Amino acid sequence: MSNKVIVIDDSHTARQQVSTTLNGVGYEVVEAVNGPDGLQKIADHPSASLVLCDINMPGMSGLEVLARLKAERRAEPLIVIMFTTEADPELVHRAKRSGAQGWIVKPFKPDLLIAAVRKLLGE
Repeated sequence: MSNKVIVIDDSHTARQQVSTTLNGVGYEVVEAVNGPDGLQKIADHPSASLVLCDINMPGMSGLEVLARLKAERRAEPLIVIMFTTEADPELVHRAKRSGAQGWIVKPFKPDLLIAAVRKLLGE
């Protein structure tokens, strides 16, 4: 698996925090500003191993991004962690049923983000 991570979030601050955290421990981070941009970045970076995706974004929600990824059935496995201010258990279950492997609530603790990424990438 590569060390490339795509972060999809409409918040510049959130993307910057994730990038700073993960770049600091050796990950290459590609930023996407919304769902459609995220899907394009995933297509443009097929070596990416992991996606951090916000749930609540204008135009296309994180759940819609998950549905599109599942429908496209990428040949390479892609790990998706939902990254959101939402903590509703039903929303978590919906995301997991749609293919999300993890859930991180914002604001996040950098050490917990790093630990989750490393664990899901099998490091």
